[in-house]
Amino acid sequence: MAKKGSQQSSGSVRIIGGKWRSRNLRFVSVDGLRPTGSRIRETLFNWLAPSIEGARCLDLFAGSGALCFEALSRGADCCVAIEANSQAISELRHNQAQLTANNLDIVSGDCQKLLERGNTAKPYDIIFLDPPFDMKLHKQASRLLISGNWLASKAQIYCEFPATEAQDLPLSWRLIKDKIAGNVRYCLFEYVEQTA
Repeated sequence: MAKKGSQQSSGSVRIIGGKWRSRNLRFVSVDGLRPTGSRIRETLFNWLAPSIEGARCLDLFAGSGALCFEALSRGADCCVAIEANSQAISELRHNQAQLTANNLDIVSGDCQKLLERGNTAKPYDIIFLDPPFDMKLHKQASRLLISGNWLASKAQIYCEFPATEAQDLPLSWRLIKDKIAGNVRYCLFEYVEQTA
């Protein structure tokens, strides 16, 4: 999610697989919102195909909701979508109602503060970590995911980064898939719990 510009125009993104295939999701173009493109989403969900059914998902910077709705469309059990922008939240709720996505929990608030509180529920199997690029939140969020009990054993974490920037991520995140599309590097990691 990191598109520059202050325009408040509307857009749409199409779900590409599963029970809601070809349904459109509305979103408002606000600073920092960059929906994951359909080609990248198709590759990502091919990567996740063996593990998406029944998964508990966490979308940390939900934006348009493209990743969480795609996951639910393909059989994820539930998804928590965190978003700070009120306009984006409004569109997420509109899309949720249009799709009758009762297994989506939309949380309004600052992602870092929510992660800092820690997770008292069951940990998540799949995490989407795609913050606005200019905020440089990957390192902090990745550490809070571990320290706050957000990650299930062997959880898969999807990340998007600027292709030209090196990332400092935890050693317990094992890179399993890695591709570049234009100026975006997108990766899938597996969380490997560290033994004492």
